[in-house]
Amino acid sequence: MFRKDWLERGTLAAGLMGILVPVAAQADFLDDRQVSLGLRNFYIDRDFKQDGAPQSRIGSWTQGFDFRAISGYTEGPVQFGLDLSAQYALRLDGGGGRGPDSIIPYDDSKGEQARDYGRAALTGKMRYSKTELKIGEHRPMLPVAFIDDSRQLITTYHGFMVESREVDGLTLTGGRFNEISSRESSNREKMYLFTGPNGPRRTSDGLNFGGASYAFTPSLSATYFYGQLEDIYQQHYLGFAHTADLGDGFALKTDLRYFDNSEDGDALYGDIDNRSYGAMTTLRKGAHAIGVGYQRMLGDSTFPTLNGYAPQPYLVNWSTVAFVKPNESSWQLRYDLDFAAYGVPGLKLMTRYLRGSGIDRGDNALDKNVESERNIYLSYVVQSGPLKGVGFEWRNIDVKTRYGNGAASGPDYDENRLITTYTFKF
Repeated sequence: MFRKDWLERGTLAAGLMGILVPVAAQADFLDDRQVSLGLRNFYIDRDFKQDGAPQSRIGSWTQGFDFRAISGYTEGPVQFGLDLSAQYALRLDGGGGRGPDSIIPYDDSKGEQARDYGRAALTGKMRYSKTELKIGEHRPMLPVAFIDDSRQLITTYHGFMVESREVDGLTLTGGRFNEISSRESSNREKMYLFTGPNGPRRTSDGLNFGGASYAFTPSLSATYFYGQLEDIYQQHYLGFAHTADLGDGFALKTDLRYFDNSEDGDALYGDIDNRSYGAMTTLRKGAHAIGVGYQRMLGDSTFPTLNGYAPQPYLVNWSTVAFVKPNESSWQLRYDLDFAAYGVPGLKLMTRYLRGSGIDRGDNALDKNVESERNIYLSYVVQSGPLKGVGFEWRNIDVKTRYGNGAASGPDYDENRLITTYTFKF
């Protein structure tokens, strides 16, 4: 599905770069440029284990390309720049009946996954002092809008964003996104509340947002953000992060995070009543880190997410399951190990177990509504030789659910992801 309009956008972007570069060649526009091509080979297989599953397994094997040309800035008090981004993915396996798989666009009429998909975009930017304005495509990592790089193509947003660091330790951010390109889409589309793959799509005109982060000391910081998805929801976020030096090589990091979500304007999805708080504390010494997290959902609604299940990693227990259902309490136990301390630099392990309970599904058997997830992530980046920089990763995700009062169980599955990455820098 190599779309003609996708190709035309990429050609236009390259043409504009060619026009503008000579104009600014005398400045740092070219000298500070960063041009890269990221390669990602991605295999995913999800094997459903519950009785009566509509499909026994889903998955795909794809090769992805992520080209980015990040310019420097022209000279002068007000400086200008232009960035180009292009992503493309090609399906390598047969596809067959193993979709939809949350990676490749799925054609319901044909009953199969697309052969390929991609997108391209420009971002114009302007800088004055330590304040920067960007208009076009964005890859934000904010409490109110976050990219998704857990699959093949990366989620991007479209609109404008301003970021200012005029005061030491203080970062001010604001902007408006009116479209999103989700992880399994070639297109830009209006934003809506994600309620499931086949849920309603009542679109909003845009997401307005603003916030501030301030570092009181090198070890203590606070963040506040407000987001308004017009006529759907409004969101407040407050977070604190602190790292304590316990001596003898021990350090204790604590994250406290709170969200308040409610309906906005015409309330296209009805009333939204969700509040959440979470705490994560991690003890680290040398190559080892042990973390414990707790998260609680309050109110009658699920935590709101955007198109294509856009992630919200500012929730301390965000994962494949996410643990965001009404009234759900969840906890996690996590362990990280960096094998560099044992003579194998580049090799890392992360494993964790998460469990959620007390889910309000409209019955009284809250103690029987339980879901759990176990993750094992093992990664290695080659440190030298002809393959230096090549990364390999295996992710194993095991999900189990149990719902009370005779309700059907949710999706139980064992999932494996095999990922190989490399980035060419020109």
